Amino acid sequence: MALSYLTFDFSEADDGGGSFDAMASVAPRALPALEEEIAQVLDWAHATFPDGPGPLDEGFVWDLDLQATSESSTQQRVRYFPGARRFERESVGSETLRHTLTLTLAGHADFCEAFRDAFMEDDA
Repeated sequence: MALSYLTFDFSEADDGGGSFDAMASVAPRALPALEEEIAQVLDWAHATFPDGPGPLDEGFVWDLDLQATSESSTQQRVRYFPGARRFERESVGSETLRHTLTLTLAGHADFCEAFRDAFMEDDA
């Protein structure tokens, strides 16, 4: 499956399992498309390996960590008081500039092989 926003890096464990990490930062207008892409990956994982997500050391085949942050900018009115040599600021609005989502998927060897086949292009 072709992905437009997510590019995964793979870290292999000694047992053939490993983890896939991706991070994408987008403007607010592109957030729904990024979320749709993450949903596509997670829906694949749930459908292909229904024994997850959950801690690998508790017998689950795969697990995930999904986090998000938003960067914003706050506009302010500034007033200077010359005799007092001080400034007074008043917030007048805020705007979200960027959303960043990180997704980590960890799994046993069979999960990792299937994930590479589904979402990672060959480097050859």
